[in-house]
Amino acid sequence: MPPEPASVSLPPGLPPDLADVSPGLRVPAGLVHVLLVEDDEADAVLVEDLLEDCEMAVRLTWVRSLGEARAHLTGKDAPDCVLLDLHLGDAHGVSAVTRLLEWAPHAAVVVLTGLAEAQAGLAAVAAGAQDYLAKGQVDPLWLGRVIRYAVQRRQVQQTASQLQAERIRSEENARLERGLLPRPLVTGSQLEVVSRYRPGRDYSVLGGDFFDVVEADDGVHAVIGDVAGHGPAEAALGVCLRVAWRSFILSGVRGVRLLQLLEELLIAERDEPEVFVTATSVTVLPDEPAARVMRAGHPGLLLHTPGRVEWYEPEGGLALGMIPGLDTWSEHVVPFDDEVGMALFTDGLFEGRIDADGQRLDAPGLLDLARSHAHRRSNDFVDSLITGAEDASAPYGGLADDVAVLYLKRNRP
Repeated sequence: MPPEPASVSLPPGLPPDLADVSPGLRVPAGLVHVLLVEDDEADAVLVEDLLEDCEMAVRLTWVRSLGEARAHLTGKDAPDCVLLDLHLGDAHGVSAVTRLLEWAPHAAVVVLTGLAEAQAGLAAVAAGAQDYLAKGQVDPLWLGRVIRYAVQRRQVQQTASQLQAERIRSEENARLERGLLPRPLVTGSQLEVVSRYRPGRDYSVLGGDFFDVVEADDGVHAVIGDVAGHGPAEAALGVCLRVAWRSFILSGVRGVRLLQLLEELLIAERDEPEVFVTATSVTVLPDEPAARVMRAGHPGLLLHTPGRVEWYEPEGGLALGMIPGLDTWSEHVVPFDDEVGMALFTDGLFEGRIDADGQRLDAPGLLDLARSHAHRRSNDFVDSLITGAEDASAPYGGLADDVAVLYLKRNRP
């Protein structure tokens, strides 16, 4: 079956055999779109004739300058291949290739040179073109093959680049995740610790959720926090704050002063003044059935006893960095004996959409979910919270934000 004829969209003022193009012509599926950037009319006609005779269905668009070409390089109708003359009125030599690839980095470019310009063609390939052709030494079969191979090579390069980028991103995320989600620094004699982390819908981008648990002489200290936003900068900031929190605890910083220092560090390290961090800090006292809790803009917590779950929200202050220096935080005593498990979490656990109207699970829905699993023990209880939130939001896009959960429970003597 013969190939589809080339359809041509050419500048006005040309001979009828070039300008007679049906304006409503639809491009068949599988057609290769070629953009010819050539200011010589005779050479443009030659390329059109060659493409009509090649064994490939081609749609040709001709422009006379690099400036005109720019409008055709992006969008749904971007060309599969660009045939680029190296001698244009507004660009010359390798600079033409460089400028075109700045505008369309993923374009498959084949340059057109004179008969004695092999070095110019090689320089163009070194600058990012896929191949070069000498005018006057091209037949239809050769031209079609060069275009096809150029497109295929560019696709292979793009795929390889994407795979490499994904590999690097995965490695970066793994390093950041180790910093955000460390192993608890506890002996296990005082406290049972269950921790979970689930990435949100965009698995390639780690968020700024972090937590840590450290055992010290005066009890076991825990923190959970959430940097506003997503991406490497937010994740790195989360790592910075988590490491600083551990250092402050081990050096004896306690109470409101701990949050003050974290806010000072946040202000010094954040890229934008709008970035803030929510956090909850907990100290489990070893000799009394209580814990001390400070909240900085963070959600409340769940108190889990056998067969019962309650939402507990001690009075809290503003998120860190929201109004620097205001110091609205205070420490509150929470009942915490060996019957109570305390679940801390980031807001990604209850912000997933659960119906077509955009309704979210929210705190009441999370509490209902937790109560339906109140009979479960620590690990199963935490897993059931996350699985239940995921299942509820799955038909409507899934959990869009990262989820971190930290569950603390005293070990019975």
